[in-house]
Amino acid sequence: MKKNILRSKVKQIFIKHQLSKKHSEICADYLIKAELVEARSHGLLRLKMYCDRIRKKLINPKPKIRIKRISSSISHINADNSIGFVSADIAINQAIKNAKKTGIGLVAVNKSGHYGLSSFYAEQAVNKNLMVFCFTNAPPALAPHGAKKSLFGTNPICFGAPTGKIPFIFDASASIINRGKIRIADKLGLKIPEGVALNKSGKVTTNAKQALLGTQLPIAGYKGSGIAWMVDILSGILTGSSHSGKTRDPFEDFSGPQNVGHLFLTINPKIFPKNNFIKEMKKSIKLVKKLPKAKGFSSILFPGERKNKIYKNNLNKDISIPSKILKEMKKLNAIK
Repeated sequence: MKKNILRSKVKQIFIKHQLSKKHSEICADYLIKAELVEARSHGLLRLKMYCDRIRKKLINPKPKIRIKRISSSISHINADNSIGFVSADIAINQAIKNAKKTGIGLVAVNKSGHYGLSSFYAEQAVNKNLMVFCFTNAPPALAPHGAKKSLFGTNPICFGAPTGKIPFIFDASASIINRGKIRIADKLGLKIPEGVALNKSGKVTTNAKQALLGTQLPIAGYKGSGIAWMVDILSGILTGSSHSGKTRDPFEDFSGPQNVGHLFLTINPKIFPKNNFIKEMKKSIKLVKKLPKAKGFSSILFPGERKNKIYKNNLNKDISIPSKILKEMKKLNAIK
């Protein structure tokens, strides 16, 4: 389906679920962009889930989002249980505004929900020539190192920096693969890679459903576990959000709002004197790309480069929608 037609269909779904036109456009844009970068675990797969939570009054379609000014650099946002795309979009723009004024922008968000890909928010800051960190917590999926029960989410960490051209954006979860990929495998009846998850009995599994009921494995063992905990502290405890296993699973737990937390930190490199940041970034990238290539590699890419190529390559192509997701969209009265 043509991306503009699909975006319009998705926008109408959100409008039918009582979101404002502006908020519906924000949500549709983020979901379609996820499809274009082939991060389908964060795209249309999640559309029904968002709509289910709106209908059950667990996402507020008409939130009264409140921004509290702590200082010229620091803000706190009460998202009023809004959909995560909207609160995070407001937050990153506030962080950008703060950094442009003072050199540093720090914005904390509570009472929010799943906000999609962190890289999309990082990209907005980088396009304003700012460095950025994005943190958000998630429902239990990882067992802390030494434990056999999930407690922390896959809690991604995202960093972005301007290069003068393609943004440098590192966006990675604390798990070997993100949970959304396991959900896609479950929905489509596919196996997951071996060594990324355990079943309820603590045995390695390639069955997606068993993995969702069990626990995912962190990157680099105790180090990944530590990263997940760090992100839970920054985006959960610090912001006044749910944490330590209390963040509700948006697909399975309808007992109340998620109360997800986000934290955005933006930095203007120009705050330091005689710092030609972009020039030095270009030098760094050039040096790395000139290194001898390991066997099997035709080029050395920096974080964000591959995703940028995928996006540009797909920009003028139709978006393929799996039949199961298409059926869900039809039920949401988007496609007749």
